[in-house]
Amino acid sequence: MTNKKAQKSVDIAPAKNGGSGFYSDIVKEHFFHPKNFMEDDKAYKADGQGMVGSPACGDVMRVWIKVDKKSERVKDLKWKTFGCASAIAATSMMSVMVTEGEGMTLEEARKLRPQDITERLHGLPTRKIHCSVLGDKALRSAINDYYRKQGETDKIEIESGRIIDKVLKITDHDIEEAVLEGATNLEEVQSKTKVGTGDETCIPEVEQLIRFYREKFFGAE
Repeated sequence: MTNKKAQKSVDIAPAKNGGSGFYSDIVKEHFFHPKNFMEDDKAYKADGQGMVGSPACGDVMRVWIKVDKKSERVKDLKWKTFGCASAIAATSMMSVMVTEGEGMTLEEARKLRPQDITERLHGLPTRKIHCSVLGDKALRSAINDYYRKQGETDKIEIESGRIIDKVLKITDHDIEEAVLEGATNLEEVQSKTKVGTGDETCIPEVEQLIRFYREKFFGAE
């Protein structure tokens, strides 16, 4: 949740010697003035809603959407998250991207990825990139919920790959992509995906997958 305590985080303190700070100005704007934040979910008439994450690991993301049934465009999106400044800013930006103009179609919204959100934020610190991965997953979950409520179960899409972290819904495909992007060990894969922070029991399997993908793509031992 956004609150005064969160706004005092050292992550958003001004840099010394007149620097621009740890985050870009646009990240600070979306953190201090989040867009489309859900104020009262009980009064909100959502067409679909999704959630990903767990309070136990510190990040929970909820997304609510309203959809124009004729055009299948997202006409409104609200969200709530318990997380750091990066998670709040990334979700706020996601909500803007999905609803700006006429709104994205559900198909377009499904294709939104953390990299797209990070680019619009003018970047995030490397150790905070993982904070942008929850919003798009919660959005896709909300879209699936919409189709489920409409009785269009043939349009429901399950996250590709086999789920490794059952709390954060991280798949083997996510781990494969992290390795392809340069991650070489568990810490680096967690920095990109957060795998294992929600379900520590999956860590041995994650480490095995890292070794497998490194050998497969780079011939590493």
